[in-house]
Amino acid sequence: MEQKRKLFIGPRLRRLRRELGLTQAGMAEELEVSPSYINLIERNQRPLTADLLLRLAKTYELDIKTFAGDGGEELFDRLAEAFRDPIFQELEITRSDMQELAAGNPVVAEAVATLYKAYRENNLTLTDIQSVGSDEASGTPLEEAWAFIQHHNNYFASLDEAAERIARETGLRDGDGRAALARRFADAHGFEVKILPADIMMGAYRRLDRHRRQLVVSEAMDGASRHFQMALQLVYLELGERLQTIINDLFSGSEAGQRITRTALANYTAGAILMPYDEFRSSAAELMYDVETLGRRFGTSFEQVCHRLTTLQRPGHEGVPFFFLRVDAAGNVSKRYDGGGFPFARYGGSCPLWNVHATFRTPREILTQIIELPGGERFFSIARTVSGGAGGYTAARAERAIALGCPIDHAVDLIYAQSVDLNADNAKPIGVTCRLCDRQDCVARAHPPLHKRLLADDYRRTTAPFAFAFD
Repeated sequence: MEQKRKLFIGPRLRRLRRELGLTQAGMAEELEVSPSYINLIERNQRPLTADLLLRLAKTYELDIKTFAGDGGEELFDRLAEAFRDPIFQELEITRSDMQELAAGNPVVAEAVATLYKAYRENNLTLTDIQSVGSDEASGTPLEEAWAFIQHHNNYFASLDEAAERIARETGLRDGDGRAALARRFADAHGFEVKILPADIMMGAYRRLDRHRRQLVVSEAMDGASRHFQMALQLVYLELGERLQTIINDLFSGSEAGQRITRTALANYTAGAILMPYDEFRSSAAELMYDVETLGRRFGTSFEQVCHRLTTLQRPGHEGVPFFFLRVDAAGNVSKRYDGGGFPFARYGGSCPLWNVHATFRTPREILTQIIELPGGERFFSIARTVSGGAGGYTAARAERAIALGCPIDHAVDLIYAQSVDLNADNAKPIGVTCRLCDRQDCVARAHPPLHKRLLADDYRRTTAPFAFAFD
């Protein structure tokens, strides 16, 4: 009789635990096993038993297929990404070599993939330091907040669950959202919600007046922004302590970084109230991630929907893994999230060949593009401009562009890719940033790549502004 193959899932169990914000002891208690047993499984020193597999699926509402497979495909993809790097080009590592490593020694394979990710991150950091100076690149409060969000995959289970409860209790999705939120303020907190002219608000979008027991909101904002500001104030009133607990328990950065992170978590939760996880995820799949239609269904803006789409990371109930970028016409990045494995440079703009920069020539029009990084990774992205600020004809506005994208194999789920041949050899070659891009024939290059020897040629001028060697 053929012996059943043992199932080792260490890296995947560790990743699930971290996504849920649990310690080994916390997960062990919920699964009714010992912490040492969880530790042994995560280190692949014990296989996953059928009993524990069923407990995992029941406790965390997972599809049993999430752990029933050997996980080799995901690990192989991460190895393939690493070995596509030009530093390995002379080793001639084959597909079968990678498959043998992933199947035969998954712990070492996981270590290789993790090491490559750290190598790539260090390269990005080195680029940042050389681009903007060591003092600026040493870790700003905003960078600390972005790193914290990234570390937790932009998903916070306790905040999403609290937001779903608030949406359910208020009947937010049953009718007039503004009226539902106003009732919550009145019934639970004794506040009246009033919409006031911009001149009375004196530049504020919202203000909680505890003396008059009023929440006043500026009429200069559109409906989606008003609803969001109401939801955001509700978060601070009802979930402020929970936000601070997350900061105290999980955040280890500066005091300024704590404040920015707390604001980011509050905004996350406000979006989750207006777009409750299960209903929003189901609608996104039904509408094939049509951002504008989702905005109309939930009464939210284009940018709010894009933000929410990057948070659909509930284990076993994930949406498409999106990355997100917001950039101004000068190339300054004001927001980013690298879901789906897209590598952003920490400072400076992105590649000028990416059509997110072309959106400023066609405001409010959605542009699509297949992009390919130097290592061969391909992504599908959409881009569109959005306006920041509020008010009438004379009010100041900030025009920015948003890019939302995903790995190419997920693009089949997007309405924007239905008329696109995703297998055609028509991807736009781009780079993360000029200093990390090894493409020799790029006419848009602004800087030579790091660690490459520049070549001087007195007799020939190529189309590319710099010539360099790979030795």
